[in-house]
Amino acid sequence: MDRQSAPASAGAGCPMHDAVFAADPQQIYDRLRAHGPAGPVELAPGVDATLVVSHETALRVLQNSTLFARDSRRWKALNEGRIALDSPVLPMMAYRPNCLFTDGAVHLRLRKAVTDSLARLNITRVRRDVEPIADYLIDRFSERGRADLLNDYAKLLPLLLFNKLFGCPPDIGDTLTSAMSAMFDGNDAQRASEDINACLMELVALKRRQPGDDVTSWLIQHPAGLTDEELRDQLVILMGAGVEPERNLICNALLLLLSPGTSGRDSGLLIEEAIDHVLWDQTPIANYATHYPLQDVDLGGVVAEANTPVVISFAAANSDPALAEARRTHSKGAHLAWGAGPHACPAKDPAQVIAVTAIEKILNALPDLTLAVHEKELEWRPGPFHRALVALPVAFSPTPATRMAVAVQGRTVSAAAEQPLPAAPTAAARQEPARKKGFWSTFLDVFRV
Repeated sequence: MDRQSAPASAGAGCPMHDAVFAADPQQIYDRLRAHGPAGPVELAPGVDATLVVSHETALRVLQNSTLFARDSRRWKALNEGRIALDSPVLPMMAYRPNCLFTDGAVHLRLRKAVTDSLARLNITRVRRDVEPIADYLIDRFSERGRADLLNDYAKLLPLLLFNKLFGCPPDIGDTLTSAMSAMFDGNDAQRASEDINACLMELVALKRRQPGDDVTSWLIQHPAGLTDEELRDQLVILMGAGVEPERNLICNALLLLLSPGTSGRDSGLLIEEAIDHVLWDQTPIANYATHYPLQDVDLGGVVAEANTPVVISFAAANSDPALAEARRTHSKGAHLAWGAGPHACPAKDPAQVIAVTAIEKILNALPDLTLAVHEKELEWRPGPFHRALVALPVAFSPTPATRMAVAVQGRTVSAAAEQPLPAAPTAAARQEPARKKGFWSTFLDVFRV
């Protein structure tokens, strides 16, 4: 086979899992683009794939569901036992029966249940739900005069918000928050996955008995008639596909706004403009949307073999020289940060409202917020799929932790007048050791009268 039609599996692929890639992924995209619209990469040790770096070719793959499938049960190397079961990329690539990893009629049925349920979210309500969570998190560090806006704020806010949107009671929400954090941080991912599955099944059972005004109940009530296992897996993808991109969008936009010079807040850059810049230039989920060709496919001189992973580089597609003019004007309709085709992100509008609200709250609460280190000292988290900082250390003038108290003061007074006095605890309750509270139950306690 000549060089122009070599299979992507021929030769070593560019590694996408080391510190070199994390520090400057664009150099890898440019190196691959110099040889064609796609090229061989290594997502993790021993995990080979074809990475699409051309905007036109990315659209070709994303929009052609008859030639490119999303069902990872087709993955030849995994089926042949050539992928380690503890591979760090397996949680993001292994099959789950949800709308991300299915095709055809099954995908349409699951996707409609998800999109119809998300469509019931009121954008004003979403913004209203973000605000007290932001106040709660800011109060936890505002008196210190320093914080890590990734781990203290951007990481936790979407986790807590999804507990609210899913209708999680305190114990389930605490487990879900800690397990999702462990999953994203790579801390015993297998145990975290088991905890997530168990608590979501518990949530589904609860909402079948006691439906509420939340996404979980809406999915249960949808005419698609999802089984408990299908419900669990749609919730997993909603949280997984919502939390990681959202925290990176918030954090990367804050970095841009806090960076000195012409691109930051000093230049008068609006929050919405900063978000558009991030979607173009620091795409929160940089590489994903794994497809499996149903047959060998020539992608501009590189053959992607049947049933091997073809990964879309949203970041590389956005930096394609063919989009130079659209990128210069930051045209919202041209970038691929939200994907394209039948699997495009169904929650684009809520995701942007969440990010804008979270950023507004922190900048208004701490107006003299500055980076605590030089921008060049910041470290990017290794991994093939995301564009994510390890931390975002900031400094500011210490302020009193009174935001939550102000936010709920009127509500607390009026609600207390309508509530009877609490009964004295029983002897059994007094003897029972208190359960250690997590972030979600602690947050709910603020509103409990």
